[in-house]
Amino acid sequence: MTRWVEPMGLLHGRGAFAAVAAGAALPLEGGATAFTLVRLIENGRIIGLMPAVETPEAWQDAVLALTRPLQPFGGLPDAASLGRPQVMAVLNVTPDSFSDGGRHFDMRAALMAADAMLEAGADMIDVGGESTRPGAPPVDPETEIARIVPVIREIAKNAPVSVDTRHAATMRAALEAGAEVINDIAALRDPGALEVAAEAGCSVVLMHMPDTDLVAMHQHAEYEDVALEVTEFLASRIAACEAAGIPRHRIAVDPGLGFGKTIEHNLELVNRLPLMLGLGCPILVGASRKRFVGTIAGVTKPRDRLAGSVGVAVAAAARGAAMLRVHDVAETVAALKLWRACVTGAAVQG
Repeated sequence: MTRWVEPMGLLHGRGAFAAVAAGAALPLEGGATAFTLVRLIENGRIIGLMPAVETPEAWQDAVLALTRPLQPFGGLPDAASLGRPQVMAVLNVTPDSFSDGGRHFDMRAALMAADAMLEAGADMIDVGGESTRPGAPPVDPETEIARIVPVIREIAKNAPVSVDTRHAATMRAALEAGAEVINDIAALRDPGALEVAAEAGCSVVLMHMPDTDLVAMHQHAEYEDVALEVTEFLASRIAACEAAGIPRHRIAVDPGLGFGKTIEHNLELVNRLPLMLGLGCPILVGASRKRFVGTIAGVTKPRDRLAGSVGVAVAAAARGAAMLRVHDVAETVAALKLWRACVTGAAVQG
């Protein structure tokens, strides 16, 4: 029997604290957000929607688990202490990235960009050497390693680095160069990837995509309940990690917006993000400059999708995202600070 509790009726800031104090809501992950309702799901079927404080006894352990703070991820301050989600800055060391057209392919340009991202408020730099845009040719690990290792080695001297790769060999080389986090779109399904992560003792981000083939995944964009199916996939990958010796507190999850999903699927995943909080792991959301953002906003060029990307980032933060993977760091950090200040009535300094 599989059970999930989906927090609903979210409140933020003063309203959340007042509702918890009045016994009308429960705190979400011990922070400044509370949930007033829960949707109970059993074996893929919704069996009830009710006040969170009136959950049947058989479900109470699962509900109370949603109230406990998560452990910090990747050695970074958690969202509660930061006053906003962590910001993971995208640094593509590729000649064919969909978002920047290879602007950071040169090492000097990449290092200058990383410095600017950190100055703008990034908490971690996510370095990738393979484009995952639709139709991009695959990159072998040797080429990928040659692109990213020199960059990672320099950035890691002064800042936390994650490596955006799906190849076990690249993971090992990046970790040896100083990366602290593996950010894998394939959720450690490459042969040897689980073993590399377990041996290194690093943190990992597991992303959902319905097929490990970047072309074939778009042929599998069919779901009866996309939020539930993505959550259950991620639960299975968490279980695989734990079996390999990677503890849950070193795992974050990513719903994989745009990877084998339609616009409607992406929107449903953002809207129902709190369902994934039942996994007990921080949630990373990466919507920055993606095609669905441009389609909804009516913007063709990826670099012109700033406003839409920030809009999705704030929506994800309001629904429990602990990390956001973004291209436009300064604008995202500012928007998050203003959103938090508006809902709490207190400005976030720094």
